Parts: sequence; structure tokens; C-alpha cells
Amino acid sequence: MKTVSRAYDTHAHAREAVAALEAAGVPAKDISLVANTCVSAELDDVEKFPDAATGIGLGGALGGGAGLLAGLGILTIPGLGPVVAAGWLASIAVGAAAGAAAGGIVGALVDAGLSQEHADVYSEAVRRGCTLVSARVAGKDGARIQAILDRYTPIDPQARARDYRRDGWTSFDPRAPAYTPSEAELERIRRDSRI
Repeated sequence: MKTVSRAYDTHAHAREAVAALEAAGVPAKDISLVANTCVSAELDDVEKFPDAATGIGLGGALGGGAGLLAGLGILTIPGLGPVVAAGWLASIAVGAAAGAAAGGIVGALVDAGLSQEHADVYSEAVRRGCTLVSARVAGKDGARIQAILDRYTPIDPQARARDYRRDGWTSFDPRAPAYTPSEAELERIRRDSRI
């Protein structure tokens, strides 16, 4: 198995990427999505869905279908704070936080085959407001799945790392406080002004 991951500045692009993966035949059980709740406009009305706080039914509230998006729930991952998540990656990251393994979200991504640098950047990107989509696929399908995910305007992890380093960032720190909505929005504005 090969893991292909991409992070997106907008939750909408990530949702479209997930739908395209499912349409391409990737089973929902092999797709993961992790999104920062603070900047996901689709989650503004989470309070209207009381079961969402316990991770039940949020996907339906967001209009998810029978696939991965229908299983979205809210949970807390160290260093990311509250996230909207579904799939195998979220399960591993939460298990790591509970002591089942070491490394949290970065460790889960590295164990899945990402480089340490990309795992750090993608984790920091989620912390700062992005949405991460990962898919486990057969090695022979890797290039095809990468091409699908690349259609939906993912971030360039090397360029994003350079942007973060300009502000003094060195690597993802799971002990760092989670971004608040105002911090996340400020980060997005700074990032957009550099484009």
C-alpha cells in the first residue's frame, strides 16, 4: 500500500478531492480527512447539531453522502486542537495521543510513508487552517491518485514550509497551542498576501 496526501487551503477543495477519490473507486475506509474546525466555513453551524460535539452525525449535517464525509466527527488531536476528521489517519493520530503509539499526527503520516518534512508541514498546515486528505492505495495506483488529488489546488508543501520558516517556524510542535479563529484567519490573510 502507498499513502498519498495533500493539504488544501479550503475545505471545499478537500471535499471535492474526497468525492473524486470515491468516484475513482477508492473505498471510504482508505481515505482520511482532517480539518481545522476554526476556519471551516461549513462548520459555522455546528452548534445546531448537538451530536456533532461527540463526533456523531456531523457528516450528515454537512451534506456528506454515504462515503467518508458521512462519517465526519469532531475530536481533539494534540497540537491541532479540535478538528473535523474521519478515516484511518484520524484514528491512528487519536490512538497515538491516547498512548497507543508515539508521534500523534506527524508520526501517523510518517508511518504511512510521508517524509518527516512533509508530515510536519501538512500537520502545521492543518493547525493553521488547512484540510488534509490522505488515501491508502495500491502502489500501482499511486500516480493516478496523486493526479486526482492535484486537480483540487493543494498547497505546495515546500513553498509552504518556506513561508512558515520566514516567520520562525522550524517543525510541527504538538505542544503548541491550537490556533483560535482569529489567529487562523490572520494566518490565512498573511498567506494570501504572499501569493
